[in-house]
Amino acid sequence: MAGTSVVVTRTRAQASELVGRLARLGAAVVELPVITVEDPADGGAALEDACHRLAAGRFAWVACTSVNAVSRLLTALGDQKVPRSVRWAAVGAGTARALTDGGYPPDLVPTVSVSDALADEFPGCGPSDAADGVRGAEPAGTVLFPRAEVVRGAMAAGLRAKGWSVEEVVAYKTAAGNPDPGAVEAAARSGVVAFTSSSTVTRTLELLGTAGVPPLVVTIGPVTSATAHDAGLEVAAEASPHTIAGVVDAVVEAVARQRAGTLGPDRHAGERAVRARGDQ
Repeated sequence: MAGTSVVVTRTRAQASELVGRLARLGAAVVELPVITVEDPADGGAALEDACHRLAAGRFAWVACTSVNAVSRLLTALGDQKVPRSVRWAAVGAGTARALTDGGYPPDLVPTVSVSDALADEFPGCGPSDAADGVRGAEPAGTVLFPRAEVVRGAMAAGLRAKGWSVEEVVAYKTAAGNPDPGAVEAAARSGVVAFTSSSTVTRTLELLGTAGVPPLVVTIGPVTSATAHDAGLEVAAEASPHTIAGVVDAVVEAVARQRAGTLGPDRHAGERAVRARGDQ
């Protein structure tokens, strides 16, 4: 990776792992925090109310799809304890680790680190499911889904289709970041950009324009790839698994293919992006 400049678009607070991994491989890393994570419009009131009810055992499951959601939820819980009867689900290794570190190791982590996969692997709910022979059907109950202000995918709808009641609570929102002008200029001269969410794609395009985006585009997963494709960008590589380690591997793969003269669009990423777009 020596001689390769890679743009990292995560929030400053979340970029350290990705920056460190790339730097250890010899890459010159440009930190471009294009988004920030902020309180929701209600200041977190709805989340605090949901946490009181969670501590009272009013939810059967809690489904978390991001580290930000876990962080906000645990902060709102404070010293309140959640009954052992409540079960936890997490999308992605980072989210699962955050829950475990907070004292709530997840009972379910889908094989594929995308939110829709969680709905696919979630047990059915209610007597009608059991009568239909659905494996793992559980008594009727409610799933708490602390989420970003804007979400993509159909996880909540998928859980409802399995008989669950889903209470969606906005735990945080992403807002446009304003990186240093020097970082913006350095990003426009770089060879690779790593996108870790759809919002990072959107804000980077606002800052750099399509022509200013580095030529090698790497994404963390199919939903982010779909956003990039819809914006007219060609995805060189998509992380598999959809983790920070997977992003690093995808960057290394894209750079190696470029240097070998075999670089072309990741056709599989394109196919996955089409499927992801259809789920939104």
